[in-house]
Amino acid sequence: MSKLCTFCGLCLVIILPELVFSQPSVPSGTIQGKLSDLDTKIPLIGVNILIVNTIYGAATDLEGNFLIENVPVGSYSLEFSYLGYQTIIETDVIVRSQRISVVNAELQTSPISSEEVVVTAGYFSNSEDQPLSVANFSREEIRRAPGSAGDVSRIILGLPSLAKMDDQSNNLIVRGGSPLENTFYIDNMEIPNINHFPTQGASGGALSLLNVDFIEDVNFYSGGFSAVYGDKLSSVMDISFREGNRQEYDAQLDLNFAGFGGVAEGPLFGQKGSWMVSARRSYLDMLVNMVNVGSTVAPSYGDYQGKIVYDLHPAHQFTFIGIRGDEHNHPDRQTAIENDMVFYGNQDNYQNMLGGNWRTLWGGRGYSNTSVSYSSAKYVEDFFETGSGDPMVRNRSLEQTLTLRNVNHVKLNTYHFFEFGAEAKLLKSDYDNFYAEYPDAFGQTVPAVKLAETVSENKASGFTSYIFQPLKPLTVTLGLRADYFSYTDKYSFSPRFSFSWQLSPRFIFNAAAGKFYQNLPLYLTAIYQGNQSLIDLYSSHYMAGAEYLLTPNTRFTLEAYQKNYTHFPIDTTQPALFLLDELFYRQGYAFNKEQISSVGEAYSRGIEIMVQKKLARDFYGLASASYFRTRYRGADQIWRNRIFDNRLILSLEGGYKPDNRWEFSLRWIYAGGRPYTPFDVISSQEANQGILDNSRVNASRYPAYHSLNVRCDRRFHFSGSSLIFYLSIWNAYNRQNVSSYYWNQIENRQDTIYQFSMLPIFGLEYEF
Repeated sequence: MSKLCTFCGLCLVIILPELVFSQPSVPSGTIQGKLSDLDTKIPLIGVNILIVNTIYGAATDLEGNFLIENVPVGSYSLEFSYLGYQTIIETDVIVRSQRISVVNAELQTSPISSEEVVVTAGYFSNSEDQPLSVANFSREEIRRAPGSAGDVSRIILGLPSLAKMDDQSNNLIVRGGSPLENTFYIDNMEIPNINHFPTQGASGGALSLLNVDFIEDVNFYSGGFSAVYGDKLSSVMDISFREGNRQEYDAQLDLNFAGFGGVAEGPLFGQKGSWMVSARRSYLDMLVNMVNVGSTVAPSYGDYQGKIVYDLHPAHQFTFIGIRGDEHNHPDRQTAIENDMVFYGNQDNYQNMLGGNWRTLWGGRGYSNTSVSYSSAKYVEDFFETGSGDPMVRNRSLEQTLTLRNVNHVKLNTYHFFEFGAEAKLLKSDYDNFYAEYPDAFGQTVPAVKLAETVSENKASGFTSYIFQPLKPLTVTLGLRADYFSYTDKYSFSPRFSFSWQLSPRFIFNAAAGKFYQNLPLYLTAIYQGNQSLIDLYSSHYMAGAEYLLTPNTRFTLEAYQKNYTHFPIDTTQPALFLLDELFYRQGYAFNKEQISSVGEAYSRGIEIMVQKKLARDFYGLASASYFRTRYRGADQIWRNRIFDNRLILSLEGGYKPDNRWEFSLRWIYAGGRPYTPFDVISSQEANQGILDNSRVNASRYPAYHSLNVRCDRRFHFSGSSLIFYLSIWNAYNRQNVSSYYWNQIENRQDTIYQFSMLPIFGLEYEF
């Protein structure tokens, strides 16, 4: 009842501004931007720009810039057309009162006839070096997605490539791979994790620390990615931060689920550059302290970001970005008991990323990006077992990476392209950790271990790709990557291959294959000196798919894939367990044994179907389905299901915009139950400790997951400012989805941890 009252109260907030503010006239704003060649980044002169279904338009000048003034506030689509290039359409262009909306775009040359371009071009762009297993999202698509709260990781959970774990974390489980197998890039700079309360050595966390208003767009690669990316087995998320406004000073204040904060931006050095900063802090901990609700403890966190862009010369642009996040959580034992927490303690994490990128244009023949970046993650954590109160983990880790990265793109002619580069990393990790004695999954005592060590290592890599068109409708990419890691003193070579065949103006067939290597996280391998001899993880990808344009704004895609894994670490004294998967549902550090061997194998295979409709007028949507299997073979040579094996995943999401003020959207996800190993109840009761049944490893399944998220957005346009209010309901029909089963040591029985119940979330964004 209280949640329903909260929902009704928040609904009133949508209506009240209608009564308070009068809007006697329709405010207007400006759209401006720059058009460039995708392959060379040189400005394009005379590109035609049309605001779809209006009389507004423009053409680019000698520097590739365009300007459209006095556009009524609202949401629009922009069409860019130019002779010899593929026409593209940018949707979700938001015009705000007396503000400048910047829309930059890059056009790709077209070797096919203009009639074919008209049919296939527009709402969907295809990458030459990544013809399949890639999804693109704009800033507005991320901001408004129901169930995401502006979290760039949560929005992609609607894709068929993503398995479903639980609502409390945004772990990316991509085509059967674990959260260890993903990485992120921002403006050509790698960042190990983009989330608050990160999982050490992995890619997930509680929610994103990136401000969605900084994001220009996101490319997500779910397999078979280019040789430009390495040291990960499953996925790459490549994020582009937008520039700040070069013409005027703008500001924005935010209040939402993630916290409260603001964004400011403006011109730099006579409009030769721009700056942009943001700061945000959570407030749930403040509310808890104010209302004094007993032993409930809310975590606190904050994040801070900035970007500076400066054009030293038309051919030389410098970009500097800085990102910082901090997280704090200090539940006591009583709080842990009341909230079904297996562990409690003190947690203070700090993340930093600072770097610069130098982009150089080569006069119509290509361009290069050279970046230097520094990233660090500091963990100050003390965890205790809730049932006994015994100390379990003392973590004092500081992981630092300094990276030099260079990527070059060369256009030989319309049909031949080269991409090459190199990367060097210096890694330094300081560990002063203690892991207490504990019973492992089957009740065997694991002795205490202390990790007090400084690890200094380096990585080096080189990569190249050759993209060519041997036939008019056929594009082929050949890639090769070489990597070296001083810690293991090993080299790896990763060939990559893909092709795209346009069989008709509407139908394209794609395929890709490649080898991928990944180093184990240092904090795991450093626990025991013998782990240095473990072999790098290895995976081979094989993918084939087709895409068909049902209409210019609606695309159907079908993909099938096979991923084969080898060299995964296995504890030969527990040959049935897959150690890396165990890290994500048990508190254990089983890498401190001499019996670990790189004998584990796994595979993942599946088929994915997706229909996506872009926002051409008033409706957009995405429907997807996937069926997959992901299994492993331990040291006992028996194949078992991995804990990420949902098998069937269904997703339906979409939205309706009846006018420029209102928007309604929803997302529904269904995922088959994940495998788990049940407890040996008798042994667990005797020990008052959860002991797994060794004869039934991953033989049971949790109940299926399904949830509905709904959202309503309302825009208000005033003279010189705008207000966005949104209300979202997570798990709208209050499904009790099981997160996990655990052994309740207080009552000496198995108990259940549930995922989010129905949760109202609201947000306010005021722009001025």
